[in-house]
Amino acid sequence: MASNNFIDYVKINCRSGKGGSGSGHFFRAKGLPNGGPDGGDGGRGGHIILEGNSQLWTLLHLQYRKHLIAQPGESGGENLRTGAQGEDIIIQVPLGTIARDAETGAKKLEITEHGQRLILTPGGRGGLGNDHFKSSTNQAPTYFQPGEPGIDEYVILELKLLADVGLVGFPNAGKSTLLSVVSAARPKIADYAFTTLVPNLGVVAYRDYKSFVMADIPGIIEGAADGKGLGTRFLRHIERNSILLFMISVDSKDIAEEYQILLSELRQFNPELLEKKRLLAITKADLIDDELEAEIRETLPTDLPTIFISSLANKNIMQLKDMIWQALHAKE
Repeated sequence: MASNNFIDYVKINCRSGKGGSGSGHFFRAKGLPNGGPDGGDGGRGGHIILEGNSQLWTLLHLQYRKHLIAQPGESGGENLRTGAQGEDIIIQVPLGTIARDAETGAKKLEITEHGQRLILTPGGRGGLGNDHFKSSTNQAPTYFQPGEPGIDEYVILELKLLADVGLVGFPNAGKSTLLSVVSAARPKIADYAFTTLVPNLGVVAYRDYKSFVMADIPGIIEGAADGKGLGTRFLRHIERNSILLFMISVDSKDIAEEYQILLSELRQFNPELLEKKRLLAITKADLIDDELEAEIRETLPTDLPTIFISSLANKNIMQLKDMIWQALHAKE
C-alpha cells in the first residue's frame, strides 16, 4: 500500500434529490368532462448511499470527488401515475468507513460488511397527488403536495483499518520490519522515527494454509491522545483490530514503563481499547543473551503473554505467529 495513495479522511458535500411534486390532474374523457381527481404522487428524490467493498483499502477514489449530487424525483402524472424516483448515487467505500456530520462530529453510520448498503443522505419524499385529498365533502380537491426538498450537508468519511492484529508501539520499535518479514507487505523501513506515516496491512501466512491480517500502525508518541504528532489519526486505526500486539525494543531504558505509557495513551483516547486482548513482543532480541533476557523478563507484567523476538535473526517468529493464532481463536 503506497503511502501517497492511502487516504483515510475526506470531507464531501452531499446533496440528495428533491422529491417530485404531486399532480393536481382531473380525469377527462369524451362524455366525461368533469371526472374526479386522478393526480399521481411525485417520485422520491435520489439518495446518497454508501456500500461496503472488501476490495477497497483507501478513500483515495473520493479525494477529488468533493460534491455528490443526486437527481430529483419526477412529478406525478395523470391516471394516478407516480413520478419516477431520482437516481441514487451509490459510493463504494472500504470496510471500516465511518460517516460523521462535518459540523457536529456526530456519527451517522458505519460500514462493516461487504455489500452492506446504508443511506448516507436521504432524498426528499415525493408529494401526494390530489387523489389523496378527495372526500365526501370535497370531491374535486385542487390541492396537491409539493415534493420535500433534498438535504444539502457536509459529511466527513474516515477510515478505520480492519485487521486481526494491530502492532502498537513507539516509533522505530520494529513494527514495519516484523510486517515485512511475516507478510508480503513492503512498508518503508529506516533507522529513524516516524518512517511509517500511514498504516500498512499484510496477510500473514500460517500453518496448514491458514492466514490472518496484520496492521502496522504508525508509531505512537507520548501525548498522542492529545493530538501530538499525528495523534488521533493514528490511534483511531487501533480501534478496528481484534488483538493488540505491543512491540517494545529490548534497548528501551525501561520496558515496563514504556508499556504503561502506551496503555495510558490508549486509555485516554478510548478506554474500551483496554478490553482488547493484548500481547507483548520485545523486539531486537538478537542484541542480548539468554541471561539478560531472563533478567528483563522478571521486570515485565506477569499477566501479559510476552515473547522475545528478532525479525532480522528470525528468532521466535513462528512462535509469535502461534501466540497470535491462539489468542485470535481462544474461547472467551
